[in-house]
Amino acid sequence: MGKIRVGVVGVGNCFAGLAQGIEIYKQKNIQKLGLMHEKIGGYSTEDLEFVSSFDVGENKVGRPLNEAIFSDPNYVDWVDSVSNCTTRKVKESPILDGVGVYVASMIKPIKQTKTEKELEKEAIEEIETTKTKILINYLPVGSQKATEFWAKIALKTGCAFINCMPVFIASNKEWLKKFENAGLPIIGDDVKGVIGATITHRTLAKLCVDRGAVIDRTYQINVGGNTDFANMLERERLESKKISKTEAVQSLIPANQRLNDKDIYIGPSDFIPFLGNTKLAFIRIEGRMFANIPFNMEIRLDVDDKANSGGVAIDAIRCAQLALDKGVSGNLTYVSAYLMKHPLEQMGDEDAREKLDNWISELEQ
Repeated sequence: MGKIRVGVVGVGNCFAGLAQGIEIYKQKNIQKLGLMHEKIGGYSTEDLEFVSSFDVGENKVGRPLNEAIFSDPNYVDWVDSVSNCTTRKVKESPILDGVGVYVASMIKPIKQTKTEKELEKEAIEEIETTKTKILINYLPVGSQKATEFWAKIALKTGCAFINCMPVFIASNKEWLKKFENAGLPIIGDDVKGVIGATITHRTLAKLCVDRGAVIDRTYQINVGGNTDFANMLERERLESKKISKTEAVQSLIPANQRLNDKDIYIGPSDFIPFLGNTKLAFIRIEGRMFANIPFNMEIRLDVDDKANSGGVAIDAIRCAQLALDKGVSGNLTYVSAYLMKHPLEQMGDEDAREKLDNWISELEQ
């Protein structure tokens, strides 16, 4: 098999966790723990190469990618070096709406002197020069215009597009049509965690429904200490994130039992700097079971926020490459349903996993 040539938009903690996690498997030659699929389409973790990159932080733009992933405000430092990242320099991305009020002092965006058109031309040249085949979007929550900019770049350069954040591109039928017409695959929106708050919440909600219980009220409160949580202090940037996380849970509740808005709260709640990359999730479900007897359950989840998405993103990238290899375009329905919080078509996780595995097996034949 050849290598998978990936371009990265947003060289932050999520990407640093993905790149360094792959390096851990390679350097330590450890069993492939934490992976949902050891191989997809013949591709293993070592087959990923990050060959182009784009950011707005002054600590990253102009630095080689293999160095930039260790730059502030990134927290991930699992290894001393990575071999899967290019030594090519991180290119400048247009800021647009990609930097929130509360993270500007942490990210320290560069002072931009180039026009959006000039940056678009440079981005296209970099992607074509590096023979990038897949663009993965790790921009911050609330980056609507910036994400749309990079979706257009993917279309213009013939790249598959993976949208890991909650701007609705892969779940938007107009955008999907554009990728279908271009003969390109798209995956999204809003990447799940391997063992994250939303997937845990979904699992508990499905348990209640499967056992005949009725859910009356539920909440999921998340706190953390990285730039993602600092960014989400700006509540105006949170609308799509809350929709994504809420619908991921609501979709598993029967339509005739769907919760009213006042009875479900899911969303980030605060930024606690000393937590760093640690994410704490507090989940509560209240309901009624046999004989209308009430019950409630609470769970506290403590995870490394950026390690959580890496094990999912690595499958999304390999599925995108498999689709490119086999000429499959448009919405990768089962990939998005299993790996993303806000796919075009929501499914139960067991159903989505079975359909995804069947899809992979059929294309591998």
